[in-house]
Amino acid sequence: MKILLIGHSVEDHLLSNAKEIITPDGIFYSALGYKFVKQEDDEIFLNTVVEQSNENLFSIVYDKLNKKYVKIENEIPKVFLTIHENKERDECYNKVTKNLEINFNEVNIFNGIHLNMVTGFDVTLNQVEELRNNFKGLIYIDVHSLSRGLGSDMKREFRTIPEFERWAKSVDIIQVNENELFTLDDEKDTMKIINKILSMGVKFIIVTKGNLGARVYWLHNEEINSIFVSALKIEKENKEGKSSWQVGCGDIFGSVFFYFYLKTNDLKSALIKANYLAGLTASKNNFSEGSFGEDLLNMRPNVFA
Repeated sequence: MKILLIGHSVEDHLLSNAKEIITPDGIFYSALGYKFVKQEDDEIFLNTVVEQSNENLFSIVYDKLNKKYVKIENEIPKVFLTIHENKERDECYNKVTKNLEINFNEVNIFNGIHLNMVTGFDVTLNQVEELRNNFKGLIYIDVHSLSRGLGSDMKREFRTIPEFERWAKSVDIIQVNENELFTLDDEKDTMKIINKILSMGVKFIIVTKGNLGARVYWLHNEEINSIFVSALKIEKENKEGKSSWQVGCGDIFGSVFFYFYLKTNDLKSALIKANYLAGLTASKNNFSEGSFGEDLLNMRPNVFA
């Protein structure tokens, strides 16, 4: 099986309790999810850009995947994230890079294409529509920062996504969290939004709910059906005073779900495995100053049983 993962790589500056920790982010976590679950006969291709000066931040995972479409640039976006206990994190960017290039002549070698809108500018709407016109397989999109506008101060605030109907008609599976769901449409009612988006031809809408789990919605005989799976209940490790922040769990969830759905066409099984691995990630996601969590990188989760 071959999957193309498209999205910007960014450098995160995590701000919490007067500390700043620099870590890889962007599609790094999506790539990490695929690294966990891919088997020997699978090939995951990356379409991203990496900064030459900090390539080592990403190479610990990217080197395990196919980098045919990876480009090196002088600078990638840096994102300053202020982490809060009981509300959505604050985001501020230092720059926004240009959209990624897609070779539309080669897309049909893939079984699935995974778009993670890390910056919201990873690909343009026109590119996604052209991708839909050229690609016969499933397209998965994590809405992510597409749901946030960009102010003059480079802060990212939630807004209704312009022309989201066109985005929805070009993809098969949409992933959002509970806040991002309300950026898909001006409606204020959850089920009205879901019904409207599914009626546009979307096969599944996945709503992740943090430490509660995730729910998948789809239409059958013009009625909304759904499956909910609770999150894995794991105590978060906090070794030797390291900070434990839940960053990247949704990205890993998306990779694992898409991989297993493509592999098995089993919706519930894919959802269970994605929830399990996202929860396991939260338990291992420990950072010390200036370094990425070794416990997380060295995980060997058995999700094929």
